[in-house]
Amino acid sequence: MVVTEPTATERTAGVSVRALVALVSVALAVYVLDQATKYLVVENLPLGRPVEVLGTVLQFFFVKNSGAAFSLASGSTWIFSIAASVVTVFIVFFARRIRSTSWAILFGMLLGGTTGNLTDRLFREPSFGLGHVIDFIQVAGFPAVFNIADSFIVASMGLFIILTVRGIGLDGQRTLKTVTPQTVTPQTVTPTSDTAEPDTAEPDPAEPRLDDDTAAR
Repeated sequence: MVVTEPTATERTAGVSVRALVALVSVALAVYVLDQATKYLVVENLPLGRPVEVLGTVLQFFFVKNSGAAFSLASGSTWIFSIAASVVTVFIVFFARRIRSTSWAILFGMLLGGTTGNLTDRLFREPSFGLGHVIDFIQVAGFPAVFNIADSFIVASMGLFIILTVRGIGLDGQRTLKTVTPQTVTPQTVTPTSDTAEPDTAEPDPAEPRLDDDTAAR
């Protein structure tokens, strides 16, 4: 059951300007932050040597990743370049259907993170489409090195789970499951053996009967 039923005008409305602005703003912010930090890392950090930020809990460890997010599946750069391109195109065309600001933020984080890593794969060495992604964040206890784009991609997945569990749709409406009430069928109550019933049985004609005089003798 939809808590607030959208009107016919809302169903046929065009692009939500507020949601679109939120999506583009978040995507640009994530993309600029990702590319700016990667530029600073490349220009200032040594390749392959850890630099302590908070002791061993948080370190900057500059590596070049030819695989997916968190330095996974190295050596398959072209596959992830194609996948990232498909995701980017999908979000761009899907954006017009979004009415919820929360969903717009989600797709903004996903778009910004995806295009940030896609830029590395398209324009960094060794070649177009096969470029290595710059990773530099290493957290104690976590087995992979990652970057800002990876962080926002994972954050968008977390927000996706929250919105789905809460039942919030792309239009911003919250849906709730309804419980159908069960119909109670009346039942006929039969008397139990505890209730005494009068004896209305007729006397047996074959049974001998004594009149009053015979009984007196």
